[in-house]
Amino acid sequence: MSRTEQINELLMAELANLIAQHINLEHGLITIAYVDCSPDLRQAKIGVSVLPEKFTGTALKELNQHSRAFSQAIIKKTRLRQVPKLHWTADFTEAKAAEIERILREDQEEIDKAKEQS
Repeated sequence: MSRTEQINELLMAELANLIAQHINLEHGLITIAYVDCSPDLRQAKIGVSVLPEKFTGTALKELNQHSRAFSQAIIKKTRLRQVPKLHWTADFTEAKAAEIERILREDQEEIDKAKEQS
């Protein structure tokens, strides 16, 4: 496993814990979908999934406000001398997958009905 992959995994785990401790999204859930550090480890793009989706803007605002504190907490807890600059982005992969599954399920139901009628 490369150094970048190790940092990605470490950041994902630490950020998940910090989000759970410090971000209170009333009736919502924030999940880290991925962490992608640049090869020079100066930047990290963090994709988050927010449920319900209507809280995505609020969640991203909160995450951006906590970025500096999260970086400092990670430095204190780990052996990292420097934490990449955190860039938060919404990840809609789960929502898109759910929509595709719904469409496929509806199509299958139509196929089953057509078979029954013939």
